[in-house]
Order: sequence, then C-alpha cells, then structure tokens
Amino acid sequence: MTSSARPETDVSARVILLTGPSGAGKSRLAARTGLPVLRLDDFYKEGDDPSLPLLPDGATDWDAPASWDGDAAFSAVTALCERSRTTVPRYDISTSSRTGAEEFALGGSHLFVAEGIFAADIARRCLRAGLLADALCLRGRPFTTFRRRLLRDVHESRKSVPFLVRRGWTLMRAEEGIVARHRELGAHACARDEALTRIAGLRTADRRSVDA
Repeated sequence: MTSSARPETDVSARVILLTGPSGAGKSRLAARTGLPVLRLDDFYKEGDDPSLPLLPDGATDWDAPASWDGDAAFSAVTALCERSRTTVPRYDISTSSRTGAEEFALGGSHLFVAEGIFAADIARRCLRAGLLADALCLRGRPFTTFRRRLLRDVHESRKSVPFLVRRGWTLMRAEEGIVARHRELGAHACARDEALTRIAGLRTADRRSVDA
C-alpha cells in the first residue's frame, strides 16, 4: 500500500508504516533509513487494563492487536503529519506499564517511519486521511526471526525466559499467517533490501517535490 509522492491534503509530513513479525529486524531497518522513527510498541496497553485479550491459560495475549492502543497510535501519527510534533508515551515491556511521556518532533523531515508489529492495523486509516507514504511488512526466514527475537528479548529482560521461549516457538509456527494478515491490511511484504529501496525512492521523490 503506497500513495502518491506528495498528498493534496494539508499535512507537512507523511508516514511510512513498517510492520512484520516480532524479531524481523524492523527497528534496525528503521534506524538505517536516517528518518525519524516513532516506536509504536510504546502504545501497548498497560498490564492492568481490563480490555486486554487473554490466552486460554489466563495470561495476557500480547501478540493480539487488542493489546495495543491503535487509536492513540493513529492520533500520534496524525499529529506528527499535521504539526510535526506530538507527545508520546514511554513504555516498559518488562513491567507492561507506561513510565512517562516525552516530546517527539520530526525536525523538519517530511517523512518518518512508524514501526511496530501492529503498524498495519492503522494503514487504511492513514491512507484515507492522506497521511500514508507506504506500508511495508518486513519478512524473512521464520527460524532466523525466532533466534533473533529470543536473543533480543532475553538480553532486554522483556519477560521470563520460559515465557519468551514458549512465545517465540508459537510465533515461529504462526509467522506465515502473521505476514498474510499484514498483507490483508494493506502492507507490502518484502525483505530488508527491497524495503530500503522503496524508502529511498520515497525520499528521492520527496526531495524533488520540495525542490520543484
């Protein structure tokens, strides 16, 4: 899902939504673009939120879209596109809680990346609002994603190791379905190099439109 080089709507910036399975390398790719990066994982709901979805064993299903505040994320993206700045939450995954808030500004950039496993869930809303530059789903080999995700999550002490292993194994088996869902929501599934090429093309088109 992509839109034209510059929208006719009254916005100062547009968003590149970057999604994909947990551990696919979204954060690293986003950092390589050189663009401002909005972390959509900071919009998870807090652990005591009664609307959180549950697994059969009663534990919170943090991989379900309902564990994430899509309305707040879309509002933040809208504010950045319209005013180039907004206030965003700081979220601690290890405690499932918000620890504060901070100002986030684009610094004059006309493009920014919003990355997270639920980014595609707001793709159509962004497209309808004239905010969307592109929506990409980063994909790779499921076992590579599993290994990368587990090493990251253990290193960052995100949850207990047994929980992370169980979650990682479940996500590895579900990865094809996860990517298919993101496609249905409008994201273009691709590997890292294609994603970087598409983003570079958007930056080139944006510079040309500004210079015109």
